Amino acid sequence: MKRKVLLVEDDALMREFITDYFKKEDWDVYEAENGVAALQLFAETKMDLVILDIMMPELDGWSTCREIRRESNVPIIMITARTEDDDQLLGFELGADEYVTKPLSPRVLVARAAALMKRAEGSGQNQGDLFVQGRLSVNKQSHVVTVAGNKVNLTPKEYDLLLFLISHYGKVMPREYILDSVWGYDYFGDLRTVDTHIKKLRAKLGEEGRYIGTVIRSGYKFEGDL
Repeated sequence: MKRKVLLVEDDALMREFITDYFKKEDWDVYEAENGVAALQLFAETKMDLVILDIMMPELDGWSTCREIRRESNVPIIMITARTEDDDQLLGFELGADEYVTKPLSPRVLVARAAALMKRAEGSGQNQGDLFVQGRLSVNKQSHVVTVAGNKVNLTPKEYDLLLFLISHYGKVMPREYILDSVWGYDYFGDLRTVDTHIKKLRAKLGEEGRYIGTVIRSGYKFEGDL
């Protein structure tokens, strides 16, 4: 079955350019020129991925991302011509998983989308291990996270970070190492991204966050806690 991607971009030529590349890789592409139209499409069709431009008429990408996150943890990639670190942090705080700046390569965008979907869906291989501590349970095969039996909805990036913290419990690490390990060496963004995602994980996991703590070596520290 083809994956469905919602491409939200007000530039018609850019939409056409990106759409062509996704279709070549056998994606079904749904296009919207603004956030209002995007939310309507999202409500009508189950999407596997959303790509959001930030600067759009009627409803911008940030507001659209916020509305989608109210009801779904679908992977979201945000694209923008703005390169300010605060803009990227805001996108991550709203729940975006990836952030791509213009000018962008559609080929690279498709590759990032495929990698993000692979993380979101799992590799398909039986990893055969289950992390359980207190009321927290992480099934690495199904990518299901629960607290006291209740499923915790995490974005793909939050899940990647959770696994990383679990596997490095109690270790002292610089933000740069965490960023490189979870976001990749080609990520050029603010180090505060790490702090933002850790805070969001703490909020979602509640008291059980104490079981996957780490210490960050620069700035303020998370000691024995997320």
